[in-house]
Amino acid sequence: MMMNDPLGDMLTRIRNAQMRGKSTVKTPASTLRARVLEVLVSEGYIRGWEKADTDNGQGEFTISLKYYEGEPVIRELKRVSKPGRRVYMGVKEIPSVRNGLGVSIVSTPKGVMSDANARAANVGGEVLCTVF
Repeated sequence: MMMNDPLGDMLTRIRNAQMRGKSTVKTPASTLRARVLEVLVSEGYIRGWEKADTDNGQGEFTISLKYYEGEPVIRELKRVSKPGRRVYMGVKEIPSVRNGLGVSIVSTPKGVMSDANARAANVGGEVLCTVF
């Protein structure tokens, strides 16, 4: 299957699974997706994830979603930089999501990290998505 935006597909799968109240969701594996999932785990938005090998050799991630009092922890998950329109920002321009309550995930030369970590490392990059 041809997929133009693998990261956008993963974010949509997470959104859809949380709307249905699912405890886990599966998505094809890739390095970028793994780095974004690491940030989501470290910021406390998902419980965790694990990789399983499939027959075709690509593998897939099983993402454990997180709920608090029956409501999903992730209230809003938006893709910022898309394949048709990439969004790059310097360290001073990285957006603060909901006055610091949310997180922007940024792909920098030092790796994929949250907006707070990017500011601390004094690096800008491509703003992949925002989470609240």
